[in-house]
Amino acid sequence: MKSRFSRFAALSLAALLLFCSCRTEQNTADMVTPSDGIPNESDKIGETVGDDIGSDTEDTAETDLPEIAEPLETIDPNGSTESNGKTEPTDKTEPTDKTKPTDKTEPNDKTESNGKTESNNTTEPNLTVDSDDFTADIALSDIPEYVGEPYAVIHDNEPLFSEEAKRALSSFELYSPRDELGRCGTAYACLAPELMPTEKRESIGSVKPSGWQTARYDFVDGGYLYNRCHLIGFQLAGENANPDNLITGTRYMNTEGMLPFENMTADYIKETSSHVLYRVTPMYNGDEPVARGVLMEAYSLSDDGDGIEFCVFCYNVQPGVSIHYATGDSEAVTENISDTAQTSEIIPEQTSVSQTYILNTNTKKIHVPSCSAVSQMKEENKSEYTGDPTDLVLRGYSACKKCKPF
Repeated sequence: MKSRFSRFAALSLAALLLFCSCRTEQNTADMVTPSDGIPNESDKIGETVGDDIGSDTEDTAETDLPEIAEPLETIDPNGSTESNGKTEPTDKTEPTDKTKPTDKTEPNDKTESNGKTESNNTTEPNLTVDSDDFTADIALSDIPEYVGEPYAVIHDNEPLFSEEAKRALSSFELYSPRDELGRCGTAYACLAPELMPTEKRESIGSVKPSGWQTARYDFVDGGYLYNRCHLIGFQLAGENANPDNLITGTRYMNTEGMLPFENMTADYIKETSSHVLYRVTPMYNGDEPVARGVLMEAYSLSDDGDGIEFCVFCYNVQPGVSIHYATGDSEAVTENISDTAQTSEIIPEQTSVSQTYILNTNTKKIHVPSCSAVSQMKEENKSEYTGDPTDLVLRGYSACKKCKPF
């Protein structure tokens, strides 16, 4: 019995010694000295699946190594802390205020108008039009009766633009919105080369102005009584099918009344590249949809009206046709209209002494030979005339405002 116990005790002691020996070897393998710096491969067994490769944080076994004092932190004056040879910002939190300061917000000084972007800070005098400048102070009752001429001179041929309006510096176009009866109002512009068309006119047949009727007469030029008349001619501003710029007008008014003044203005702008203040006002009787005519005014700005200046009323009539302005209906009639020419132009007193004048055949202006405007004329538009200026006035010429030849 004793011998069996002794054998058991010996085996137990041997097993204990073997266990202690294995434990000592395991502890020795797990130990990492500060100089090693490389973790044992067995340490990675416990890494979580999905951890980033090359992660700075790994699970390591605890050791009984003495604690090594960490190096003192060196604070950088720029706000970073140097630790373990690496420079790290002391505050890794992003600034909470990433918005731009309010004083850096761009001013809202841009507005779109008609597809163009313009600054509100640039105030151009011609873009702010006084209501008094937009419409002429002329009533239909001030217009003389039609006596056989396509137009009559109004207000001594001086347009009614205000002095402020004459200080316009750049081009513009303004069109009155149509009224409740669908009628066009005043068209007002400061004309210049940049407004003139660069392409052919497009079709305007889609527009049906107030009072529009299709009426044919064999004795009317072109066969049709009515045209879609531009208030501001296409050659001046390039407006196509603008319903605010087209009225029902007779062929006679369009070609005999308005066109000569449009051509005169267009030629002047092409020759001088100057600005011309221009306004056309259709004039109606009461609620009639068809205008009785249009008041045309123009004034050249660079030479104070010497190149272009007129104020005329073009009659919306057609010789041989009676027009019902309340409906646009018409019928052929026998003419009974005096052929006496109507004019309110200043006519000089006749004199037996012949004088020499220089004429601008394009603008229809009469100058004395010493006038400064003479040197600016194109040779093809310059003509010398000796005789009574009354004959010139009756032919449609007017005196220059600067040199005042009579």
